[in-house]
Amino acid sequence: MYTLYSMQRSGNSYKARLALAVLGLPYQLIEVDILRGESRTPDFLKKNPSGQVPLLEVAPGRFLAESYAILWYV
Repeated sequence: MYTLYSMQRSGNSYKARLALAVLGLPYQLIEVDILRGESRTPDFLKKNPSGQVPLLEVAPGRFLAESYAILWYV
């Protein structure tokens, strides 16, 4: 199962959530509030050094950033 790090108000995150839903792929959603700095924590920056959402964990410890790359992958 995928894990999607997303922000509700992000258009790029919406595209990733929509693609996963339309394709019927199971995923766990983790909300990240970039306005509160949650994407700049040391833990999140280990996953995505650019500190942006959406971020898709495709396998344990393997992450895919950028909405278009996520769309292409799924």
